[in-house]
Amino acid sequence: AGRGPGKMAAGGTAEGQARFGHSVKGLLTEKVTSCGTDVIALTKQVLKGSRSAELLGQAARNMVMQEDAILHSEDSLRKMAIITTHLQYQ
Repeated sequence: AGRGPGKMAAGGTAEGQARFGHSVKGLLTEKVTSCGTDVIALTKQVLKGSRSAELLGQAARNMVMQEDAILHSEDSLRKMAIITTHLQYQ
């Protein structure tokens, strides 16, 4: 009779360990999946940031080109105003 409960306890322990093992494997799988999802989200954010930096650089170059065009136009208008004044005197 002493051996019977020992066997049940041992069987119970083995069953408990198996359940615990499955539980740990399940938690580990969840954590790995969660980490994978986080890595994908981080990668997307980094790519989005680098794309934003690229777009900002392009916008800055476009503004410089526009500024040059505006300065050139301003200079042309000033010259035309001088020519107009000279023509009015004649």
